[in-house]
Amino acid sequence: MKTALTIAGSDSSGGAGIQADIKTFTCNEIFATSAITSITAQNTLGVFEIFDIPESIIQSQIKAVAEDIFPDAVKIGMVSSEKIIDTISKSIKLYNFKNIVLDPVMVSTSGFKLISDNAIKNLEKKLLPLADLITPNIQEAEILSGIKISSKEQMENAAKIIFEKFNCSVLLKGGHNVSNADDFLYSKNEKIWFQAEKIENQNTHGTGCTLSSAIAANLAKNINLVDSIKNAKNYITKCIKANLNLGKGSGPLMHNWNLKENI
Repeated sequence: MKTALTIAGSDSSGGAGIQADIKTFTCNEIFATSAITSITAQNTLGVFEIFDIPESIIQSQIKAVAEDIFPDAVKIGMVSSEKIIDTISKSIKLYNFKNIVLDPVMVSTSGFKLISDNAIKNLEKKLLPLADLITPNIQEAEILSGIKISSKEQMENAAKIIFEKFNCSVLLKGGHNVSNADDFLYSKNEKIWFQAEKIENQNTHGTGCTLSSAIAANLAKNINLVDSIKNAKNYITKCIKANLNLGKGSGPLMHNWNLKENI
């Protein structure tokens, strides 16, 4: 049994964050462990309150996992403060984690800002260079690259800028584009477009968390990066296509679609 650690915030509605990561790991046949960075009060309509976990508790959570059930991959999600970023970066170096997938969560689907400007600077300085892969959406890539993105050519340019800036592979997600959900990978050895259909379903809460976790789950199985992304995109496409409809706003995905198929 391969294992993976998610270091991220908790989503009380279960659609994103730690909850989505654990579901994704499990449905991709990976044993899930976790270190919670923040507790959020949120649902399909928005984020209402955030409480950051003390850094010592975050460090202890990571330590407890690393010294007992060492992860084959690590997914990093919501990190809202400079001190939390410091704590995670120190732990990554201390335990020499591998297969690190970082989803640079900055703004929620509902538009709630989840990280301070100073924390973004610290993220860029201390955490992004430690990642093997980062998975920004268009908005996040604009912040990290410093350029506006409205075309495929600009996506390619932004991914190149981010790769050269932080020395980590970049999967720039195109799901926020109107016409398609194509993603672009820029890494040392690969420059590849992953094409995907745009699915008409407003219930997409937690797609970023789910995709990054699915990639980490595949990397934990010693699958190469390109195939890990292909497998993850296939998984999330089916999660969205299942058309789960919960809540009054942008609802969650059906992470366990593959279990239902076997019932």
